[in-house]
Amino acid sequence: MTPRLDAIGMVASDMAASVTFYRRLGFAFPEGAESLPHAEAELPGGLRLMLDTEETVRSFFPEYQPGKGGGASLALRCDGPAEVDAVYEELVAAGYHGELKPWDAVWGQRYAVVHDPDGNGVDLFAPLPSATE
Repeated sequence: MTPRLDAIGMVASDMAASVTFYRRLGFAFPEGAESLPHAEAELPGGLRLMLDTEETVRSFFPEYQPGKGGGASLALRCDGPAEVDAVYEELVAAGYHGELKPWDAVWGQRYAVVHDPDGNGVDLFAPLPSATE
C-alpha cells in the first residue's frame, strides 16, 4: 500500500471569511459553502482543499484548541512576477494581512506572503525571468 496525497485540510474559525478569501484566489467552493460546517474545493490534479469549522473538528476531537496561525500554508504559483504583485495588492486592499510584500527572492522567484483569516500563510510566487532571457 502506498498512501497518496488526496486533500489539504484546514480549520476555519469563520467559514464565511475563509471561503471568501480562498474564492478570491480562484478556489471554486460551491454556493452556500459559507454556511456549511465542512466545505471542499476541487484542485487541479484531483486534489481538494477542505475547510472545517472549529465546531466540526471538536465533534470528533473535543480537546481541539485553535493555534495562532502558521500551522499550515499554501504556495500558489502565479503566471508571472506581475501577477504576484497584483494578487498581493488586491488581497491587502481587501483587508487581508500582508505578511511579506512582494520581493525578488535570491532563489529566483518573485515572492510574497499574505495571511488567510485564520493567520495561515498563503505564499504567492512566480519564477523570475533569467538574466539570459
